Amino acid sequence: MWWHEVTERASAVHVPQAFDSEHPLFVMYTSGTTGNPKGIPHTSGGYLVQATFTFWSVFDHKPDDVYWRTADVGWTTGHSYIVYGPLAVGATQVLYEGTPDSPHRGRWWEIIEKYRVSLFYTAPTAVRTCMKWGAELPAGYDLSSVRILGSVGESINPEAYRWYHQHIGGARAPIVDTWWQTETGGHMMNVSGHRLSTVEIESALVSHPRVAEAAVVGAADPITGQAVIAYVILRETGGTASGDAGLIERLRLHVGTQIGPIAKPRHIHVVPELPKTRSGKIKGRCGGAHAHRHRHAGLAEPAEDQGDVPAA
Repeated sequence: MWWHEVTERASAVHVPQAFDSEHPLFVMYTSGTTGNPKGIPHTSGGYLVQATFTFWSVFDHKPDDVYWRTADVGWTTGHSYIVYGPLAVGATQVLYEGTPDSPHRGRWWEIIEKYRVSLFYTAPTAVRTCMKWGAELPAGYDLSSVRILGSVGESINPEAYRWYHQHIGGARAPIVDTWWQTETGGHMMNVSGHRLSTVEIESALVSHPRVAEAAVVGAADPITGQAVIAYVILRETGGTASGDAGLIERLRLHVGTQIGPIAKPRHIHVVPELPKTRSGKIKGRCGGAHAHRHRHAGLAEPAEDQGDVPAA
């Protein structure tokens, strides 16, 4: 079958078919970040209304906007905010298949400049990756067309939020944070009777100028119940941990200052990469289970398409 053969015999007029509002539209499976994937049915009426209205209202869509959601179309955010929502309101949008560093690390900013993207929607993990590469990359492109930034997939930590707003949004574009629409929130640990949020500790670590990304997990401990174990990726402009013997302790103290002494990580491991789902979210739950089983052995879960993370 060839495309031209299909289009030659296709009608130029499309008559929409009417369905009951509860007619199944598609089944989407959760990412597996916090448990086994679960199939979620979506219906024709309610889902389409929700996707259309939230896209229009959250992103303040105007007829002359150029919109870009960087996700894979196959994920639920791709279905909702690349396919159904934008198409339902007739949005002009960029569809991109690829990574932010191919053929070079300025690829995203090059596309924004070329197509004058005004609504840009990505994930905190991608923002932190770009932070790691340095602000000089986006500074080399004209991003003045951007008027609204979006963040989705996980909660965005303050340091990434500020970097995103300043260097991509020109310190003028507001950020709409829609992470609360996804399945994941902050995972909790119990350390000596204290309930600690892994997201809060990760945010504290990333607020340090040497840290680009962080993942925090709880490992079983016979005294405290759980111990805080952290894995960090350093910013490329900051050198290596081996060249700074006091860095690990400074990071521990930094967390203690930001949150409190009880939140200081028992161990901090500097790693080249972190295991992530295909949607780009850090596999904190998988790492936590691994740490629980092997008592601080490290995150050995493979980082998809990025090689393995060695055990520390």
